[in-house]
This record gives sequence, structure tokens and C-alpha cells, in this order.
Amino acid sequence: MAHAMIQIKRASLRLVCSALGISSSGYRYQSKLSTENAEIADWLLRLTDTHRTWGFGLCYVYLRNVQGFRWNHKRVYRIYRELALNLRIKPKKRLVRETPQPLTVPDRINVVWSMDFMHDQLADGRAFRLLNVIDDFNREGLGIEVDVSLPALRVTRTLDRIIEWRGKPESIRCDNGPEYISETLKSWAEQQSIRIDHIQPGNPQQNAYVERYNRTVRYQWLAQYLFESIGQVQDFAERWLWTYNHERPNMAIGGITSKQKLALAA
Repeated sequence: MAHAMIQIKRASLRLVCSALGISSSGYRYQSKLSTENAEIADWLLRLTDTHRTWGFGLCYVYLRNVQGFRWNHKRVYRIYRELALNLRIKPKKRLVRETPQPLTVPDRINVVWSMDFMHDQLADGRAFRLLNVIDDFNREGLGIEVDVSLPALRVTRTLDRIIEWRGKPESIRCDNGPEYISETLKSWAEQQSIRIDHIQPGNPQQNAYVERYNRTVRYQWLAQYLFESIGQVQDFAERWLWTYNHERPNMAIGGITSKQKLALAA
């Protein structure tokens, strides 16, 4: 009303404020948060569209720790709720079991690596495997090897390729699959002076770091897409691996990315 009286009736600001009972400073006030709120909403929409499995926690620590924004979490969460971005989580019935002992966290890189296989199918029904290798120190994904078959010789070739740029680990933790207990891997480890630590059969929690990583791989992209060829899976895996290491906050290491923890330890 005040704007209309000034612009249309050509009334003075003092007269209009007096007639409507408002202050001149109130008339001139413009919200400073509206543009920032729009920026927050834009970030949240793009993040939840690109990373459909991320909830508020990951979105917020990404904005704060990776992008460097200092927005208050209550403010970001209010906008998150207004945009109706909350993920609906169906509760599951779980069996009560004994809490496993936590794994020791290495104090530097290349102390302990973990590796494990995953399985899936192409669009035409052909089965394929993935070999995942991570560094337990900063949960960094060191490699994802994809093929129809990944025998022990292929495992050692993959590890050799990672060692060329990463350096040699003191030990590698794995389960008791045929590739991991083969003479090929045993001989390779002896030549490289690397210790192979096999977990106890039937106790995957002893390899919890890579098991949790496998879940992320499955939940975030492997189970969401149908791939036509092995090459397509390998290409997608390499691009996702870069995003995982450089941009995805990891709550297990304090809500920062794997590369950020690596930089802090340098």
C-alpha cells in the first residue's frame, strides 16, 4: 500500500508512513536472506537430484565441508523440509546380535588395504564381477575392476597397477574366496613382502570397511542402472570412484571426503 501511494498518488514518504503507522526504515527494509535461501534451495535440489540416495546429513556436510558454506544447519534443514526432500525410510525388523568389536583404524595410508568381490548382471542377463579395493585409513576407493571373470592372476595385476601410483601396503585384508587363498596370490604377496590377512569364515564384520563400501557402491549406482556392456560398467565405475573420493562426505571419517583426510594427514 505504501509503495502504491507513493508511486501512484505521488504522496511523500513521511505522509504515507504517518498515515499507515509504519517507520521509514521499515519501508526501506529489504530481506537479505531471500537470495541466500534461494541459493540454498538450488544447491539442495541439485544435490538430491544428482545423488538420489543422500539424506539431509550428507547434503549438509557436503555444503559445509566440501563447498565451504557456513550456513547454519537449522536454516538448511528448514529449507530442506520446505522442499519436501526428506527420504522415506521403511523400518526393517532386525535380529538382535552381539555387537562386533570395532576394527582398528590405521594411523597412516598404506598400512591396511581391504578388498572384496561383488556380483551383478548386465541387461542381457550375463553375470559380471567387481573387485573393490580401499585403503582403511581414509576409506579411499583405490580401484574398481570389472569383468565377467576375475581370477587370481587378474587380482594381482589389478593390485600391481594400484601399487604403481599409490605405493605398497603393509597388509591386505580379504575373505576366504578361492582367488584369495590361491597359490597365485600367496606367491605374489611373498614376492611383494605384503601380508595377506584372511578373516574368519562366516564373519564378514571382520572386513567391515570394504563391506560398508560395497553397500555404498550397490545402493548409489550399481542397483540403479542397467548396463549393456562390461566397458560401460567400468567407465561408470571409474567416474563414480572419482566423485566418491573427492566430493562425497564420509561420516565414518568425520564428514569430510577421503581426499580431504589424505590432505590433512600429509
